[in-house]
Amino acid sequence: MQKLLNKTLKDAVKEKQLVLGIKQVASSASNSSLVILSNRTNSELDKIEKSAQEANVPTLRFDGTSVALGKMCGLQFRVSALSLTDVNSSIVQSILRENK
Repeated sequence: MQKLLNKTLKDAVKEKQLVLGIKQVASSASNSSLVILSNRTNSELDKIEKSAQEANVPTLRFDGTSVALGKMCGLQFRVSALSLTDVNSSIVQSILRENK
């Protein structure tokens, strides 16, 4: 079901086309193609989501924990928030449709 998201995240990690971490994503959300947040409830994640929406950047609430999001990226640590910086808009739209 999330094959496109999985592939896109792994490619973005390889090509260093993403920003990881709550603070880093909060400061760079307006320059992103897509912001992905884990399902963890946190007021900072809500602030990131709000600032991304104000900048007309699509946001995706990942249906899994921060551990699962980190594993999906191929990383050995938790990822609560990430933003994709240089992804084609058609891929972003496909990811959003796939994860509705």
